[in-house]
This record gives sequence, structure tokens and C-alpha cells, in this order.
Amino acid sequence: MYDSLNDALVAAFGPGVEVTDRVPASGSDLNEVWYLHLSSGDVLFLKTNAFAKWKYFTAEEAGLEALRSTGTVAVPHCFGCGTATGCGFQKQFSFLLMEQLESAPRRADFWETFAEELAEMHRAPTAEFVPGGTFGFKEDNVIGTTKQVNAPKDTWVDFFRENRLEFQFKLAYDYFGSSEKKAFDSVLNRLENLLPEPEYPSLLHGDLWGGNFMTGPDGKAWLIDPAVYVGHREADLAMTELFGGFSKVFYDAYFEAAAIPKDYRDRRDLYNLYHLLNHLNLFGRSYYGSVVSTIKKYA
Repeated sequence: MYDSLNDALVAAFGPGVEVTDRVPASGSDLNEVWYLHLSSGDVLFLKTNAFAKWKYFTAEEAGLEALRSTGTVAVPHCFGCGTATGCGFQKQFSFLLMEQLESAPRRADFWETFAEELAEMHRAPTAEFVPGGTFGFKEDNVIGTTKQVNAPKDTWVDFFRENRLEFQFKLAYDYFGSSEKKAFDSVLNRLENLLPEPEYPSLLHGDLWGGNFMTGPDGKAWLIDPAVYVGHREADLAMTELFGGFSKVFYDAYFEAAAIPKDYRDRRDLYNLYHLLNHLNLFGRSYYGSVVSTIKKYA
């Protein structure tokens, strides 16, 4: 982590490099985003937030670097994160400095390639990411702006029960009456019968919906804005279906590459209960009905 934006720039581009212009960008609801034009001729992508939120960026950088290490789906390069003052900003801020990507037209086999690379990512070794356990991650991170607990667990069911469903439900506890709370307890008690242990643990993007990938300069899918952890690959796949879904070509190619069991869709909504609870906590009661109907489906 850097103590200044200039230190990060010098480490990446050498002494003498300067910011010649910064242009506001778009596409983020959580951070301010900028294009930084450098005296070297390079253009970088900069995310900034409040000084106190620097941990958001250290966690995002760790997640992106974990995904990058698999050598599968591409992710933008990170040049560092930290806290800073100056550089034309009015107050102290935290930052993440990244490669600026220019989108090219999608390849003809965009969805097939995305699916195959994602399946390969899900097969990558994971032991280095979860010291002391099988599922989780080396540090907690965030899902949206909510803390995402990644404490290591030896079983997927224990991890999903304690670190995903229980954690989010406690945050949303006051939304529910006694009957909903009882139904939720029933889901937790039945989880061993509802969720299988995976054949192998998988590194997951963690928040894989249509807004968190982009078409890169090679015409292929590049992953952005992860909430990384090691879990069951079905959870990543389920998230892709929560808000409209991807192309049918993607699912056909993924199912062929990863041999997902035919009963996966029986569990899909249970995996997505985590994200619905998080949206209830982030955005309010408009997600209450979806949460309750999902709880009742599995109670």
C-alpha cells in the first residue's frame, strides 16, 4: 500500500512522471472514478473514495490479483492502492490505480470463450488463498459496501451457513417477523440436505453479474469489481442468473466445460438468497418480498 499517489506512479513508470490531466469517468455507484493522463503519454484508471475506506481498495486489489494469478479470465492490472492528498483533489482520499481498458468489438465466440475461461478459473488450485481452511479467503472484503466475511471453514455448507446466510440475515433481522425468522432457521438446519459439497473448491469472482465484466481490448470478457472468495462454483454461476442472466450460449458452453449437475437449478435461488439479503440490507424493503419467497421455498 502506498502513502501517496505519486509513489504509486513512480513505482510503475519511473521518476519524473506527472499527472497532466484528470478527467471524470462514469460507471461506478460506489466510488469516484477518473482517467489520469500522465506525462509519459499513458492513461490510467483511478478509483477514489473517502480516506477511511482504504480497506475497500486493498481488498479489491487482493481479489483482482488472485483472479489474475489463475491465468484464465483476464482482469485489469493494478498499479497499487493507498491513501493520499493533493494531485488536484480537495481532501485526503483513498485510491486504487489501475490499467485503463479500451473495449474492442466482441469476438464471434465471446460467450463460449468466457464460459470456458471461467470454468478453467473455477478449476484452478486454491490452497494459497485460504490459509487454515478449504473455503473462504485470506482476508475479509466487501460485497457492494457490506462487509463480506471470509473466515476459513473446512466445509462449504458451514461456510455458506455462517459466513453468508447467517451474517446477512442478522443485518436484516428487524425486517422479519417471527414466522419468517422461524422459516429461516429451518433453512439453516436443512442446509446439509440442500447444498452438496463441491468436487473441488473454486476461486470465485463472488459478484458475477452483467455489470461486473466488460469487453476488453482483445474482444474477450474481462472481470472487474470482484468480491473474491473460495467456494462452490455453482454460487458464481447462480449469481450470473440473478439479474437477467447471460446468453444461453454461455450456459451451454459452461455446462459442457464444467459438468454441472442437472439439479443445479434446484439450488440456484438458495445461493442467490445471499445476494438478495445483501440487496435488502443495501437498498431497503423493495427486496423484502424476494427474500421471503426464497426463504419459504427452501424452509
